Amino acid sequence: MNPIIEDKVARFPEAPGVYIFLDAAGKALYVGKAARLRTRVRSYLKPGGDGRPQIPFLARRAADVEFLATRTEQEALLLENTVIKKRKPTFNVKLKDDKSFLLLRLDPRDPWPWFRLVRRRSDDGCLYFGPYASAKSVRRTLRLLHKVVPLRDCADGVFQNRARPCIKHQIGRCPAPCVGAIEPADYQVLLDDAVRILRGQSGPLLQTLQKRMTAAASQLEFERAQALKIQIEALARVSERQGVVQAGGEDLDALGLHRVGDEVTAVFLLFRDGKLESSRRFAFRSELPDALLLAELLGRFYEGDHYVPGEVLVAEEVDEARLVAEWLSDKRGGLVQLTVPKRGPKLAMLATAVENARLNDALEADVAARGRRAAAELGALLGAAEPPRTIHCLDVSTIQGRHTVASRVAFTDGAADKAFYRRFKISAGSAGNDFAAMEEAVRRSLTLCLTRDDEELPDLLLVDGGAGQVGAAGKALAELGLVDDLVLAGLAKSRRQGRGDEASRSDERLFLPGRSGPIALPRGGPVTLLVAAVRDEAHRFAITYHRQLRRKLTSALDEIEGVGPTRRRLLLRHFGSLSAVRSATRDQLMSVPGLPAAVGARVFDALR
Repeated sequence: MNPIIEDKVARFPEAPGVYIFLDAAGKALYVGKAARLRTRVRSYLKPGGDGRPQIPFLARRAADVEFLATRTEQEALLLENTVIKKRKPTFNVKLKDDKSFLLLRLDPRDPWPWFRLVRRRSDDGCLYFGPYASAKSVRRTLRLLHKVVPLRDCADGVFQNRARPCIKHQIGRCPAPCVGAIEPADYQVLLDDAVRILRGQSGPLLQTLQKRMTAAASQLEFERAQALKIQIEALARVSERQGVVQAGGEDLDALGLHRVGDEVTAVFLLFRDGKLESSRRFAFRSELPDALLLAELLGRFYEGDHYVPGEVLVAEEVDEARLVAEWLSDKRGGLVQLTVPKRGPKLAMLATAVENARLNDALEADVAARGRRAAAELGALLGAAEPPRTIHCLDVSTIQGRHTVASRVAFTDGAADKAFYRRFKISAGSAGNDFAAMEEAVRRSLTLCLTRDDEELPDLLLVDGGAGQVGAAGKALAELGLVDDLVLAGLAKSRRQGRGDEASRSDERLFLPGRSGPIALPRGGPVTLLVAAVRDEAHRFAITYHRQLRRKLTSALDEIEGVGPTRRRLLLRHFGSLSAVRSATRDQLMSVPGLPAAVGARVFDALR
């Protein structure tokens, strides 16, 4: 290990915090958390010093180490997540599954608070309830809740523009604060009851409703008694659902690992009520020891709003197990155990997770092997010194020069690497020219690779098109001085040729700079399948972006400099329609109240 690191670590505090190993260029290699910084980082300096194998990449590449001390161990674990997202260390685990469950958000600062559905928890002073596994479950909960404590559930735009109560007020699901049918103090009472119910504190309210029902029945108010009975049943169902979430005894996750060298497959099996509900699979490269890797995976998988069960099964003791368990318990709001099962049903659950990881690794290895063979053949076809490991492909999408966009997709080892997908809006000067648009897209894409720390130049730059697109891309490479730094090629789609019974399709064609004719690729060959998959993904990505832009409602007025949404509405309100604006004279346009005369003259000239 670098002597600079050994000298610095000797002066580290014995306090909780985060440590960051850096390479010679100052880029973060690995970020970790520790209950005692000096003791933990020292363990990396002495092979076998604490019985744990030294991490190989640190000995090879680490040139410096930093630390960030925290007040508590919990703060250290939370800070670790933040630093990893910001610094993007090379050797930390990066999971691609960012799915978040639904939450109910209540902002008590609203004049008339109501429950909104969100997918992210923020430190904004609001109350959050959940998470819920599906939109169906959270909406069922709200429907039952509003039977017991009627509250508004309409968006602010609807709420502020109502002149009379809606049907939900008529059926007793909303107190109609929009028209002043309830006082703020009374609404707050309902709101407090709703919060207590969602927190599982429904006992006192249930007793109150039962007393009211009994009193209504004794006074022969049977309709009111029936309404109260419906409320009691709804409250019982909401409380029962909350109880399931709080109990956690029958919910657990099993984390299985399978490793071949530095290639790791991890599988989370999610058991709910003792039954296998779903699974999550992740494949990545890592040189971390398994104990440290398990801690990393738990931190990455359960960050955000993922539901945390009461127990997680793992194959061996997790590094900093107490710290990780306390963090998970804090997120859950109850005890979470990290268990290494030795026998019985839980061991079988874990074995299933491990076997799934092994089987998925075998599948990935087969796919990866085919990708490597295709890359080797492609490299030989292109005359490259080595097979292209990283491929960027660019495609341009336009309709008659309007809304011209470009996309870049990235493939690594034959698989899509969506972290490096990019989209570009082509400037007006290049929008009407396919070759100019491709040149601009290539220039901007490669500039990102040169200027961003988290991006690198690809081994192969593939453009969708023939000799013209390759020539345009070559101009951008020459301008940036990258002609010798990567391989450039264009892929043209197969074409229909002949007529009638003699009609057929030509082969896919690969165009190279400086080559007079294209290279015909054999149908169904490994190289053809690889480059066609990359090209088709770029086309899909560009078309998706183009459709999003086309869906936006636009007007001829939007194209005029100085006319934004506010002035467009002003003109349409003043004249009544776009056709009336077109028919107006210059003087009429220049005299519109609230519109600068110069803008009015510009509108007149643009519409004619």
